[in-house]
Amino acid sequence: MADTTSLAGQLLIAMPSMMDPNFHRTVTYICEHNENGALGLVINRPMDMDMGQIFQQLALTDERLANVTPSLAGDPVLCGGPVETQRGFVLHEEPGEWITTLTIGDRIHVTTSQDVLTAMATGDGPDRAIVVLGYAGWSPGQLEFEIAGNAWLNVPAAPHIIFDTPFDERWQGAAGLLGIDIATVSPQAGHA
Repeated sequence: MADTTSLAGQLLIAMPSMMDPNFHRTVTYICEHNENGALGLVINRPMDMDMGQIFQQLALTDERLANVTPSLAGDPVLCGGPVETQRGFVLHEEPGEWITTLTIGDRIHVTTSQDVLTAMATGDGPDRAIVVLGYAGWSPGQLEFEIAGNAWLNVPAAPHIIFDTPFDERWQGAAGLLGIDIATVSPQAGHA
């Protein structure tokens, strides 16, 4: 029986009142949520690092890098959250044949093995993918507590928000999936 309370496959949208600098105006894709806590990847925080730098760090030879398209090499790497900021994740649509891939729902996959990056560098990777370093983590019950305290909104993930929407528009775009103009929401939390 499936866990109907899991938020895996959902987008968390930080409420305007969220002042934590790690999460202010963020959109976080929830990869895992169960009795042990939750793990998510922030999808709208580009770092001052691009994919070309990642490929160089992997020590791929110039011969292998010859197939990298300039647009892919220039794609930004995202800050996925404040935990383990050297750990990489590739969020993508096509399932592929990579060593360590977690399928979330029927369209989104997260791969943590280096083989997907090598495939991307050689032109054999997923067509739509983002690379993030670090993640956001919550202990058991913490995320539920934060949602109850009006820190987050959640909505089922839409691939166009993750892969196609410009980074600076993802926060408002994700809230728009709920029919909300989040820019007009008061930063003051209230309870009825």
